[in-house]
Amino acid sequence: MNYGLTQNPLLNASECLVLGVFSDTGLSDFALSLDKDHDGLITKLSKKITEAGDSLWQADVKGTSLLVIQCGKQESFTAISLKKRISEITEALLKQKIASATICLPQVSDKSANWQLEQMVLQIDNIRYQLIEFKKKNAKPHKLEAINFFLPGSSKDTLDLAQAIAQGVEFTRHLANMPANICTPTYLGDQAELLAKQFDSLSCKVMGPDEMREMGMFTLLAVAQGSDQPPRLIDIQYKGAGDAPPIVLVGKGITFDSGGLSIKPANFMDEMKYDMCGAASVLGTLKACALLKLPINVVGILASAENLLSGSAVKCGDIVLSMSGQTVEIINTDAEGRLVLADALTYAERFNPKFVIDVATLTGAVIVALGTVSSGYMTSDEELAKLLETCAKESGDRVWRLPLDEAYQDAIDSPLADMINANFDRTAGSVTAACFLSRFTEKYRWAHLDIAGTAWISGKKRNATGRPVPLLTQLVRHVAESR
Repeated sequence: MNYGLTQNPLLNASECLVLGVFSDTGLSDFALSLDKDHDGLITKLSKKITEAGDSLWQADVKGTSLLVIQCGKQESFTAISLKKRISEITEALLKQKIASATICLPQVSDKSANWQLEQMVLQIDNIRYQLIEFKKKNAKPHKLEAINFFLPGSSKDTLDLAQAIAQGVEFTRHLANMPANICTPTYLGDQAELLAKQFDSLSCKVMGPDEMREMGMFTLLAVAQGSDQPPRLIDIQYKGAGDAPPIVLVGKGITFDSGGLSIKPANFMDEMKYDMCGAASVLGTLKACALLKLPINVVGILASAENLLSGSAVKCGDIVLSMSGQTVEIINTDAEGRLVLADALTYAERFNPKFVIDVATLTGAVIVALGTVSSGYMTSDEELAKLLETCAKESGDRVWRLPLDEAYQDAIDSPLADMINANFDRTAGSVTAACFLSRFTEKYRWAHLDIAGTAWISGKKRNATGRPVPLLTQLVRHVAESR
């Protein structure tokens, strides 16, 4: 996809000109000029659309299409309204098989032009994304190839930034959407190595079961032992700041989750290929960092396995030793994500990190609590919480803080081992999962992101979203700029 900026949005500069108008203000100066050149056409069309989201096409205006879209009252044109209008515009352009367009929308009053430009690029890329390589019949690639924006005050640097984030998001979505018979732990490791080969600033090491045993990663190995696919621990590093302490991003990479012996119901089990979205988002963020050449160090640690059931699968009641030296009684084999993360979080200690954030499709409970709008996060570090909130607001990739109080820790105490991997009832499932992880993060600053509700869209049109790559990239940028 080719994006550009224009200072002079002419009607014939592309296949379609998209013009946003307010219901309570007059036309902008450039729109008035176009209106005058075309015998009041824009004024006539604007008078016919009265509600926000209403639109009218005018085909073949001197060989070009014109789409006028109503943006409502000026004071009501918010970030949410912008997202809706961009979605409607992009869907319309795709439906009409438009190849190139110039988009002229008014600016959201409480946001900068550069913020708006970044959001528009990410939203258009989000809707335009396709995975059609498995379609042997009726594969219909989108025609839309180029968009220019008219947005006074926005910059080419921001456009480049937005496109880098968009590439990271797309990489994440592509990995996450791959079927589990292709995207195995080995495949995920291969993709990480291929990514590292594309950039001099990236390096990658992929470890298998033998290395894991040597390090004592028996909680990760326990999850993998029911599958014929060997697990992988992927260590991928971005170097942009010499020997400075890195940010460490730890991603859950369960490439398929049957639930193990605590087997999941058949409905929606096909979506359990998305249980590696945390790992995919870490790779997408590292790709964005490399494209942006950020002056910072970032380490990605991906703990990847399949969680299947077989004669060799881990059993409910088994007790395993973690890399940290703590023992875990596994009472629910479907609470496997925290097991692979436990060893990965211990592995993170060797980097003396600035801080660590783990990213995981960890609990169904977070979907009950927050739905598909906000990712849940938990931390005891107030400074890190403030940073996450700020970056979520700046990126539009929303989060909501859940508690991590000491009182919840009792729920994961075991009578036989140091802890159980899931509480005995269904209360506070997301919080107690974070409590479990917290026991492996005592040597550094840490926050946990539960993206189970935001990493993909369920149902017939199931699709990975690429979240939280925008949030994580903004966070890394924020820290890099503050150095």
